[in-house]
Amino acid sequence: MVSNGSDSRLTVITGPSGVGKGTVVKQLLQKHKKVWLSVSATTRLPRKGEIEGEDYFFLGKDSFNELANKEGFLEWAEFAGNSYGTPRKPIQQKLDSGVNVLLEIELEGARQVRRSFPQAFQIFLAPPSFQELERRIRNRGTDSEKAIEARLKRAKEELEAQAEFDAIVINEDLNKSVFDLEVLLGLVS
Repeated sequence: MVSNGSDSRLTVITGPSGVGKGTVVKQLLQKHKKVWLSVSATTRLPRKGEIEGEDYFFLGKDSFNELANKEGFLEWAEFAGNSYGTPRKPIQQKLDSGVNVLLEIELEGARQVRRSFPQAFQIFLAPPSFQELERRIRNRGTDSEKAIEARLKRAKEELEAQAEFDAIVINEDLNKSVFDLEVLLGLVS
């Protein structure tokens, strides 16, 4: 729990590519309107249809770097020439107002959050087996064989990090996974 006098908390959800993080989080948010999904900041330009403050906070490189230098991000990284990060201020405002905050990020980001916001509750979403994860990634039909191999290699490394987390949810059945998250988040008894 956060030591801000409220019952709100920051929960981090991570897991390998293809495990179903986005699907599980979407289902959870549809059922629980009182949970707020953190919005990331990025230096990349908005894509068609993306909304400022809803999809991302779009920042110039100088603004992003200034915020990073002032420890204004719980975590941040560079990817494909752009910077991405989780702004600290909106999360703290939501927590202070009693709102539970959910953060869906990659493993390295979760590790950074563990250092910058150690009271966050961290959940690892795992596949029922590595073979099932590979099947899911291949069935997407969106990646080249080279990209699939890279995802699978990274997934093996990420799966080895499960013990670092406060809880592990096996995503074999979507409804059960959502229920398990609801229990861990204290949304159901």
